[in-house]
Amino acid sequence: MATKPFSVTRLPGFGAIAIAAFIALYAPIITLVVYSFNAANSVAIWGGFSLDWYRLAWENDQVQQAAIRSLVIATFAAGFSTLLATLAAVGTTRRGRFKGQTIIYVMINQPLMVPEIVTAVALLILFGAIRTATGIQGLGYLILAHTAFCIPFAYLPIRARLEGMDMSLETAAADLYATPWQAFRHVTLPLLAPGILAGAMLAFVISLDDVIITEFVKSAGQDTLPTYMLGQLRRAMTPEVNAISTALLVLTVLLLTGFFLITRGRQN
Repeated sequence: MATKPFSVTRLPGFGAIAIAAFIALYAPIITLVVYSFNAANSVAIWGGFSLDWYRLAWENDQVQQAAIRSLVIATFAAGFSTLLATLAAVGTTRRGRFKGQTIIYVMINQPLMVPEIVTAVALLILFGAIRTATGIQGLGYLILAHTAFCIPFAYLPIRARLEGMDMSLETAAADLYATPWQAFRHVTLPLLAPGILAGAMLAFVISLDDVIITEFVKSAGQDTLPTYMLGQLRRAMTPEVNAISTALLVLTVLLLTGFFLITRGRQN
């Protein structure tokens, strides 16, 4: 008599635990979205449906400047981190095992393993010393900080894509007298493009949502959208913050959906 394969979904209480987990995860988010349409000047008392807080957030000059600054930082950080992650992934996967390979993996993924507050303090000290020595100020410090933090997030999907690629086409290109650069440009890079795009999108989302590193590294007048919202919460919280949070949520969901579709297509 054939036995059914084990499935965790048939364990007693699995359904109830799953429902409780989803409620714990998504009930606060749903509440946030609902109260972003609250007509009352309160985050806890419902006063009817209204889009006024979205309008006020859209017309708020500080919100506009913080949003533009966030997009600029995230775009540059995603671009730089993806470029560096691509070079690192190619260098660590398109060759045989070598001495120190494990250490290199650990160093690249270090921001994922170390608490973000530690990375933030380290960057604060480093950039503070550079500012003192050179007198140079500007948004570049935030871009560099976000780039350093986003590299491992871009590296993981790019490396996964490379490890799943068959090297026979690259070997065939070499047999046809293609130089390493020609083989990379015409064979490896087109096949790697979905992984690069997925890594860039993930890095963009991580940079866009970052608070801790930004809060430590930024100078006066360099608020991003998340740090602006944090400052507003310290003063007087209104549904305008809910509206901004909902807009960020929608943007993040769209980007992560794109990331999922790209990686899913890659696996298929």
